[in-house]
Amino acid sequence: MPPAVATSPLLPLISPAAQVLTPLQADSATQRLDQHVHATIAQLTNSLSPLTLAMAMIDWAGHLAVSPGKQLELLKLAATEAAALQAAQLSMLNEGPDFVAPWSTDRRFKEEAWHRWPFNVMQQSFLLTERWWKAATHGIWGVSAHHERIVSFAARQILDLLSPGNSPLTNPVVLEHTIREGGQNLWRGMAHLQEDLQRAMNNEPPAGSEDYVVGRDVAITPGKVVARTRLMELIQYSPTTAKVHPEPILIVPAWIMKYYILDLSPHNSLIKFLVDQGHTVFCISWRNPDEEDRDQGMDDYLENGFFAALQAINDIVPKRRVHATGYCLGGTLLAIAAAAMARDGDERLASITLLAAQTDFTEPGELALFIDDSQISLLEAQMAEKGYLSAGQMAGAFQLLRSYDLLWSRMVSQYLLGERSAMNDLMAWNADTTRMPARMHSQYLRQLFLNDDLSEGRYQVGGRPVSLGDITIPIFAVGTESDHVAPWRSVHKIHYLSPAEVTFVLTSGGHNAGIVSEPGHPRRHYRLHTRPAGEVYVAPEQWLAETPTREGSWWTAWQEWLAARSAAPAAPAKTGSKRYPPLEDAPGSYVLLK
Repeated sequence: MPPAVATSPLLPLISPAAQVLTPLQADSATQRLDQHVHATIAQLTNSLSPLTLAMAMIDWAGHLAVSPGKQLELLKLAATEAAALQAAQLSMLNEGPDFVAPWSTDRRFKEEAWHRWPFNVMQQSFLLTERWWKAATHGIWGVSAHHERIVSFAARQILDLLSPGNSPLTNPVVLEHTIREGGQNLWRGMAHLQEDLQRAMNNEPPAGSEDYVVGRDVAITPGKVVARTRLMELIQYSPTTAKVHPEPILIVPAWIMKYYILDLSPHNSLIKFLVDQGHTVFCISWRNPDEEDRDQGMDDYLENGFFAALQAINDIVPKRRVHATGYCLGGTLLAIAAAAMARDGDERLASITLLAAQTDFTEPGELALFIDDSQISLLEAQMAEKGYLSAGQMAGAFQLLRSYDLLWSRMVSQYLLGERSAMNDLMAWNADTTRMPARMHSQYLRQLFLNDDLSEGRYQVGGRPVSLGDITIPIFAVGTESDHVAPWRSVHKIHYLSPAEVTFVLTSGGHNAGIVSEPGHPRRHYRLHTRPAGEVYVAPEQWLAETPTREGSWWTAWQEWLAARSAAPAAPAKTGSKRYPPLEDAPGSYVLLK
């Protein structure tokens, strides 16, 4: 007889499926109750998990409590700093040299007024406190790396809030302006604050954005929409040269942003640059999703986005392989598509270019602060009720990651000094925000960021896993030096994920400004090195040390790379085809959806 199985009267009430459902799949009253509670918590905490913070604090404080050596080290550091500051105050009275310098990226105290008493004492005390907390939140035995980053991040947020630069009474630059202008700067600041609050309540873009209208001032490269699905419009740009390279370029932007960051003003439009260099360029313009798109997933963006666009291009420019280019999340999607095509023997791509795009997510930079099961569950619960991730939630996360650059410095400049920053095309584009479908964003966070399924060969397309190791066509990858979204060392990992020829570029700038780096832009530089197919792996630090710096824009080097892998120029293809007739002028309709 089979052995007896212990049972419980509660077991029939527990569905095995209920134990693994995410909030996006909640199908019972109890699960919907949990979903609603979690969504409410997310709304109250700006989608930050209080339990994640609590667990990190417990981990840090508990291990610090049983680390007497670390405690003694911190006590000694505090005593040393206090004594040094006290001894230096006499020198500071005479405007002597600072005891400690800010971090190289910290511009808060660069003005000369900060080096006069008593403000030099204030900023030195702040910097010493900042350094003490950096030591206190790092290097404690037993604390997990994730929790260490969270505690350090929380400490940094509190310190940024308490910086003497944020108060009109302790900021000498603000005081000087106030005295010189008789307080007019504060009146202007109040007017700016009132205008910004009113615009925010009315869901209007920042002041000055009206000078950059899509289709009139930005996104004005001539072209036609030649295909449309529920998720995207495909734009074919009009040639400006008598002959073009026969291999078309397909640009796959991220749907976390409007595509026209690559087609800003005529002087800094990457798309116009490519067209003027004799390339036939197609670009996907993603639809801004709403509640009805809640069930659109990664597979939908693959099938109704990339592959639908590729099919249209194959019909318009037949018998020609395609140079595919992906930016940010669009680059990740392109890598997935290329791996699936390599698996299936599909040879329609000539090369792939990855612009600030990650394919390995084990080191995603500071965004990892917001990636764990607790954080994702809160987001999933909130998205399940809305159907999407709002633009405000994404903007809030990026502001926290760069609180000084994106929050405090802006508040001091606009509300205390009364100075409005002049709007430019990149800033206006950044304010033209988008949303993310609930299902897609959940899959993206869990499968890529949390589980790293793509680099480890578990990510499935069409029910079968794909491997980046199957990609053998040439790869051009671009990382940017100060990228907070896709750190360049993470982007560099494509070197050990694929055996293909990899040309890697490291350019100055950040995630956006580093990509929008047109020829003639001042103070731009880049490094470039090509690793032949099948060559040994070179780690990022070795690559950096061995690759010389070049002045100028990487655009020119990329265009030369594309031309070298294309056939001789010939007459351009017609716009559209019988199956894909032109539907309307660029930039199309989807980019205008708010």
